[in-house]
Amino acid sequence: MRTGIATVCLSGTLKEKMQACAIAGFDGIEIFEQDLVTSPLTPEDVRKMAADLGLTLDLYQPFRDFDSVSEDLLAANLRRAEAKFKLMARLGMDTILVCSNVATASIDSDDLRVDQLGKLAALAGDHGVKVAYEALAWGKYVNDYEHAHKLVEAVDHPNLGTCLDSFHILSRNWDTTPIEAFNPEKIFFVQVADAPKLSMDVLSWSRHYRVFPGEGQFELAKFMGHVVRAGYSGPVSLEIFNDVFRQSDVERTAVDAMRSLIWLEEQSAKWLDAASDGGTGGGAGGTASGGTQAPGRRRYPMELATLPQVTEPAGYNFAEVRAADTKGLETVLGQLGFEFNGRHRTKAVQLWSMGHARVIVNEAARLEGDTSAEDASPAIAALGFDVDSPVIASARAQQLKAPAVPRKSQANEEVFQGFAAPDSTEVFLCQGTSDGTAAWTREFGEGLEKPAAGPSAVIDHVNLAQPWQHFDEAVLFYTSALALEPQPFAEVPSPTGLIRSQVMATGDRAVRLVLNLAPLNQQRKTYQEHIAFAVDDLVSTARDCEARGLEFLQIPANYYEDLDARFGLAPEFLATLQDLNLLYDRDVDGEFLHFYTATVGSVFFEMVERRGAYDGYGAPNAPVRHAVQYDHLQHR
Repeated sequence: MRTGIATVCLSGTLKEKMQACAIAGFDGIEIFEQDLVTSPLTPEDVRKMAADLGLTLDLYQPFRDFDSVSEDLLAANLRRAEAKFKLMARLGMDTILVCSNVATASIDSDDLRVDQLGKLAALAGDHGVKVAYEALAWGKYVNDYEHAHKLVEAVDHPNLGTCLDSFHILSRNWDTTPIEAFNPEKIFFVQVADAPKLSMDVLSWSRHYRVFPGEGQFELAKFMGHVVRAGYSGPVSLEIFNDVFRQSDVERTAVDAMRSLIWLEEQSAKWLDAASDGGTGGGAGGTASGGTQAPGRRRYPMELATLPQVTEPAGYNFAEVRAADTKGLETVLGQLGFEFNGRHRTKAVQLWSMGHARVIVNEAARLEGDTSAEDASPAIAALGFDVDSPVIASARAQQLKAPAVPRKSQANEEVFQGFAAPDSTEVFLCQGTSDGTAAWTREFGEGLEKPAAGPSAVIDHVNLAQPWQHFDEAVLFYTSALALEPQPFAEVPSPTGLIRSQVMATGDRAVRLVLNLAPLNQQRKTYQEHIAFAVDDLVSTARDCEARGLEFLQIPANYYEDLDARFGLAPEFLATLQDLNLLYDRDVDGEFLHFYTATVGSVFFEMVERRGAYDGYGAPNAPVRHAVQYDHLQHR
């Protein structure tokens, strides 16, 4: 699949955008007109620079409001078009995007549109230019891609074809199946964009909320499957209008964009495989099950590559917290009931465990004399996941542009495959075991007496704060690299504003990762994050923690009055909850009990008990937690 991206997707100057696209590995780019108009580079400079960078110049865009106009406006539009055709010759480009008219003064006549598009095509032919006509979702009279295609067929000129843009098609819920019947020679260009499903006017939706494939909710794999079946073999190019992307680091955004097309290519191949086997070929987001290549898929002119196939993680292997001063962490873990399993024999890290819940405390900054980290407060630094094949899973992540994170290992030590997530958290892939044990734990605590079997516990979920400019990137990253599925997101009120919370999870919920969009006034790693541990009996666990002197997050009495009003709990049970600062939630599937510790640095811990089939996280209690933590930070 030939990959492309419109320069409008990225921040920076035209030169910076082109360099970033080349570094990210794109085959070509669309030149957004404003980027060229505002650039000091001449068209000849741009042409040479693209050649030097190995980029093709695939599309000049946009040319607006051409058709459905009066004769005097048509003459002016043709003059304007000819000037652009001459400019394109200097750039070495041969395809221009022409959008359907949105002006209220336009004339509703298909016969007139056919005549005017025919004149444009003839003029384009004189200059060796192809015109890709696109139906804008908010076009005055042409807003349906099938309507645009019928006009192209009626003109019947070799220099006029259509541009299929997934946003304009899927935002209007148009059926994409008819694309398969299109003459592929008349599909001049394909643009893709994803988006969250929002209830708002389509123009504002398009201008501000488009995202890269895999970061929204459109069925893009199905769309692309129909495009491939039609016989199209040209570029698949991103056209994303997004306020955040245009404020973010240009090289990083370009890499995120390229990752999205790699993911989309794989998902489209899966959709085709499932469809060829008689399935419908995809569900939410267009993801189809299965990863084997159907024998008939490669008959299509567009070749779709796939990545090394992996299954979803079987669970958390460990969580790592790093700090210059680890004393506070050690105290809290001990009070929670974790056993100290000793220090690593060659690394400056400690191991603490409770059942199969393992926490690595990284004290490297303090012990190695790293003065730059002396003031570093505790923060979640890494997560380990159990996978079937760490090497294959790592290879997949690296093909998805995840930067590798090497970890020094001595002889006879476990070698972890690792890479960095968008928020800088290190992700390590560990060889899963059927009994939940980990071989690498033998590298800790030589000579220490092994602790007696303690209470059963596992890591239930981890909550990570995400920088505002990389939130969507993180969703795609964990979807594509770790096979986690995004769940419906929620917005939680807090004293610092609404906090967007996105859960990423495996199908069996063995891994639950919660991504919180940190408020703009708080940078990632200063905004609070936490690790939650699941136990069988939270009340008993809380009493033991209390006896060991644990500082619980203090829950106000008003909360328990409200709890009583909502659920009518037994008085003795309600009193127990209040005495121990426990929080409670219930739904039709079960119950949820949990408590929080005080915060150490930017990290706190949560203990939970799930009763029945409760699948949530106590969302009604989140505002209470945020308010209490905010008040504590303000007065400490």
